[in-house]
Amino acid sequence: MIQNKVIIFPTDTVYGIGASIYDKIGMDRIYKIKNRPIDKPLAVLCANLEQIDEICYLTEDAKKLIKAFLPGPLTLILRSKDSILPTFGRPTVGVRIPNYDTALDILKENGPMATTSVNESGQASMNNYNDIVLEFGSYVDMVYPPSGAKTSSLPSTVVDITKEEPVVLRVGAITLDMINEILKK
Repeated sequence: MIQNKVIIFPTDTVYGIGASIYDKIGMDRIYKIKNRPIDKPLAVLCANLEQIDEICYLTEDAKKLIKAFLPGPLTLILRSKDSILPTFGRPTVGVRIPNYDTALDILKENGPMATTSVNESGQASMNNYNDIVLEFGSYVDMVYPPSGAKTSSLPSTVVDITKEEPVVLRVGAITLDMINEILKK
């Protein structure tokens, strides 16, 4: 278990910097390391549907989208369960299951992790292992090397499904048309 630790690891989209969703100290470190505004929430990566259900309320629409697109480059904004409010502190949470074995192994072992891309806040995401080690290696507890599997430089599509209609907050590989097609079924 990586309690009170911040790690950097590859995912199917970009490298992520993360800490346990139950680790307020670790999450605070991420904000300091990245110079990230505190009002900008972290996303949460999960290994499977059970981990998402542990931290979020799952609607029928959420279950449809998870079945259709996850693991993969889709982040769903869902309502937070009370169990994460003391540490995560937000009424909603963006969750995703990465399609990348290294990330999934870390998440299976350690549980849901609050994450964001590796970069100085407001700058482009970093995806080169050597550059990441040089710039951020001394600030974190571990940087996982790439596993050989290809990562994408595209971030995930982010969709808020806590509203009456889904709202795309960031466009990535999955389009609003693709999402609406699944929700019509």
